[in-house]
Amino acid sequence: MAKKWVYLFREGDASMRDLLGGKGAGVAEMTRTGVPVPPGFTITTEACNAYYESDKQFPEGMWDQVLVALKEVEKQTGKNFGDPSNPLLVSVRSGAKFSMPGMMDTVLNLGLNQSTREGLAKLTDNPRFAADAYRRFIQLFGKIVLGVEGDRFEHLMEVAKGHGERLDTDLSAEELLAIAEQFKQVIKDDVGIEFPEEPLDQLRAAIGAVFSSWNGRRAIDYRRINKIADNLGTAVNVQSMVFGNMGDDSATGVAFTRSPSTGEAEIFGEYLVNAQGEDVVAGVRTPQPISKLKDTMPEVYEQFHTIAKQLEAHYKDVQDVEFTIERGKLWMLQTRNGKRTAASALKIAVDLVREGVIDKATAVQRIEPHTLDQLLHPMIDPAARVTATVLTTGLPASPGAASGTAVFDPDEAEHMAAEGHKVILIRVETAPEDFHGMVAAQAILTARGGMTSHAAVVARGMGKPCVAGAGDLRVSYADQSVSVGEQKIAKGDWVTLDGSTGEVFVGKMPTVEPELSGDFAEFIAWADEFRTLGVRANADIPRDAKVARAFGAEGIGLCRTEHMFFEGDRIDAVREMILADTLEDRRAALAKIEPLQQGDFEGLFREMAGLPVTIRTLDPPLHEFLPHEDHEIEALAAKLGVEFAKVKSRVENLREANPMLGFRGCRLGIIYPEITEMQANAIFKAAVAVKAEGVDVHPEVMIPLVSNITELKIQEELVRKVAAEVFAAAGVEIPYLVGTMIELPRAALTADEIAQTAEFFSFGTNDLTQTTLGLSRDDAGRFLPAYVEKKLMPDDPFQSIDQRGVGQLVQIGTERGRSTRPNLKVGICGEHGGDPASVEFFHRAGLSYVSCSPYRVPIARLAAAQAALGDGKRDK
Repeated sequence: MAKKWVYLFREGDASMRDLLGGKGAGVAEMTRTGVPVPPGFTITTEACNAYYESDKQFPEGMWDQVLVALKEVEKQTGKNFGDPSNPLLVSVRSGAKFSMPGMMDTVLNLGLNQSTREGLAKLTDNPRFAADAYRRFIQLFGKIVLGVEGDRFEHLMEVAKGHGERLDTDLSAEELLAIAEQFKQVIKDDVGIEFPEEPLDQLRAAIGAVFSSWNGRRAIDYRRINKIADNLGTAVNVQSMVFGNMGDDSATGVAFTRSPSTGEAEIFGEYLVNAQGEDVVAGVRTPQPISKLKDTMPEVYEQFHTIAKQLEAHYKDVQDVEFTIERGKLWMLQTRNGKRTAASALKIAVDLVREGVIDKATAVQRIEPHTLDQLLHPMIDPAARVTATVLTTGLPASPGAASGTAVFDPDEAEHMAAEGHKVILIRVETAPEDFHGMVAAQAILTARGGMTSHAAVVARGMGKPCVAGAGDLRVSYADQSVSVGEQKIAKGDWVTLDGSTGEVFVGKMPTVEPELSGDFAEFIAWADEFRTLGVRANADIPRDAKVARAFGAEGIGLCRTEHMFFEGDRIDAVREMILADTLEDRRAALAKIEPLQQGDFEGLFREMAGLPVTIRTLDPPLHEFLPHEDHEIEALAAKLGVEFAKVKSRVENLREANPMLGFRGCRLGIIYPEITEMQANAIFKAAVAVKAEGVDVHPEVMIPLVSNITELKIQEELVRKVAAEVFAAAGVEIPYLVGTMIELPRAALTADEIAQTAEFFSFGTNDLTQTTLGLSRDDAGRFLPAYVEKKLMPDDPFQSIDQRGVGQLVQIGTERGRSTRPNLKVGICGEHGGDPASVEFFHRAGLSYVSCSPYRVPIARLAAAQAALGDGKRDK
């Protein structure tokens, strides 16, 4: 039996998303439920993959099946493809499994040529409509299928409209036909071919173009950022055209069944009278809010409202629907789960649970953990608004606030961001080809477009602030500036956007910290009901510990004591210790540091009352605390009252060719035990002092970079000796643990031996990644992005755990450690602790907890819950 490559809409359903893509499955399901959907068919994602396997040739039998399906659509519509007297026109749309808004290409009005255009004009008694459809088709086909630069067509349109003096709806049929002929000449000049007149040739080329767009730059960039597999392929949806540009009783629009920005349970969307679909998305004209449709076409609005709510009830999720009104008749073109901001997603999830539509587990599984980042970052300080200069106000298209220097070109935005600059991308309107610049920018500002424009949808999906439709802006690409009246912002000037209010400010503005409350707190509490993996935070100072606890951290998984050494003037005492020639001098310097460290630890214990605090003894090589330039060395020598030559000599002696593998970690404490002794004193004296205040303390001392049990034993015995002395002097006993960081492959492989002494393990996956892969995190940035792009690595291993290599060592270390000590507590405290994919792996590996930065604690909590629940259905 021949492979089935093509499915009529009535042959599919919502369960066939892998095969038919999100759009194809959506229109198939709508067709089955009786919603008015223009007839059509879907070419499968398997056909796309076969197309690439066959060197961009259609797989055997596919085209024949397309022709059969086309005949069936002709029967359903009563129109014939290529027939001048009653022409069937179709749209050709992409539709991958996961929604990729603006990333793929769509062709409308396919099937038009000179004769079918004339037939359409007679059939509709509307020559202008036919001329407009023809102009649009040539423009879209030329840009998407034939690869002509879209600006070539836009320039001709702007000239015809008098550079803003008229709208496209003001152009006459004659003017539109003249523009169409100009478009054909552009195509001939650029591509060297005549515009294709045969409708079947048009269809074949358009299908191939949609397949090819799967591997276009925009699509590849989007998949990389959203971690969507490259082998899914895109389906192609061929659907009979309905027209929203047939007069004032016709319209086209996009709507959400709830607000994608706030989550409010009201229909949210926009529409344009006498327009086609791409007009709304491209922002060519500023659309009307959907609520106005109630006044202009009340019966159509009521039908639309009923269908929209039926679709939401059917899918049990917010729907993003596209619709067209053709001469007063409503047609639903597609439905899919709606993209939404994190704030909106949380409110919608909580509301749907309260409404009894879904349960808590479903709600928890629906939200991508990384999107919570949108709610965990600073917003503009209200106090700063009093004196702020507002440049203009547009539509609040995507929430959050950001400052950056103005940039007007997406390529330049990408270049400047790569150099470490924060930029705001300012455009008249964005197009899919601007995607790379939008990724690089801190925020996006557009002069045109609505709340469902390309800029708005893409920004919301990425969690970036966006202000759209700021109509007062006059953007000049020629001189790289934007102005409102007399106020001008040039390239490089600072601007601040508030995507929650739509305000644009002149200059750089201060921000305030976010808080967990309301729907956020309730939702995260649900996540805690399901997760079994603990979540701690990496925190070095009391302020960070306070933030971590507010975000729900269950303790501190890593306190890096060396970070405290750089506070205030204490670095001088550290340097004095390093430069000391004798044990006595070293102890004298350490005596100055000890009370400062004790004070820090007391603050951590107070903030984490009742929760464990894991404190790592000194880890980095000593040279990191010394200056390296001669003028800095001279200043230090003068400050400490020692000779320049002595300081210079010590700096040279401590210099290492590969400090990551040098004199650091437990090696420091073994050669200079007085350092570990001082830190242990500070830890246990702090514990005694805070316990005396009535606070429950749980200190855990972690020895870094051990490679064998003997190293750990030496340090462990010293720590226990100090603890016994401190407790005896105070007349108290405080339970504590001594454990180690597993950062070297040998430590993971000999974990059964190390666990004889260690009471807990914490995998330092940053260094374990470096030592396993032979990569320096500081240097790998020169080539790692290329490795990921070329698929030599699935992800940056310093961002997402290398499960096959480093991950296997984590599993081995955990299993072998627990073979010796069954109740061994095992955690991870590298950057991977806040990466959702890594958290899922650590859950499967049986770890006790993950530890991450304070602001990523809620992300880890949600990721851990989803790991416990298994794979949920989340729209990418």
